[in-house]
Amino acid sequence: MSASPLLDIRPEDLAVAFDPATAHLGDRPTVRRHLADLRESFADRAACDVVLANENPLLYEVTAVEPAGGDGQLHYGLGILYPGRVGDEYYLTKGHYHSHRPAAEVYVGLRGEGGMLLEDEATGESRFVPLRRNTIVYVPGHTAHRTVNTGSEPLAYLGIYPANAGHDYGAIAERNFRKIVVEREGKPTVVDRR
Repeated sequence: MSASPLLDIRPEDLAVAFDPATAHLGDRPTVRRHLADLRESFADRAACDVVLANENPLLYEVTAVEPAGGDGQLHYGLGILYPGRVGDEYYLTKGHYHSHRPAAEVYVGLRGEGGMLLEDEATGESRFVPLRRNTIVYVPGHTAHRTVNTGSEPLAYLGIYPANAGHDYGAIAERNFRKIVVEREGKPTVVDRR
């Protein structure tokens, strides 16, 4: 790392065009997650298998810009989560903790309707916080977070996090979230995972 953080960052990382309709950040590679990639995330595995017997729908896409790291630097990602359900559970992202547990994150809603399922690592306390166009969701450190699309159109959002945050998907893969978001009488409802 040089004496100037500005010189450590590639010029193409200083200003990046984005498209909330496609979740693309410039020409950065896009990660695509299909239902088969998230089978273990859904509570109703039988309903998941029924869908997978006929198709493997694309659930979400994420593109990230991760310039040079270093104390105080930021990374960010643009995500788009498509609408749909597996059984009565809304489409969702894998969810994760940060590898550096104290790291917080901010999500900015760009379009669509949904929310963030948050779960405190120490207590298991869960909250479902609305995420939609023109809203900001703050995710404290030591908190697992998962995006859920409860609407009928794609949910697009921008996540901003410290460069040293990292992503720990393994902890979620081991035990998953304690709560899920399902459709009940036409509305999103948070219930215990069975």
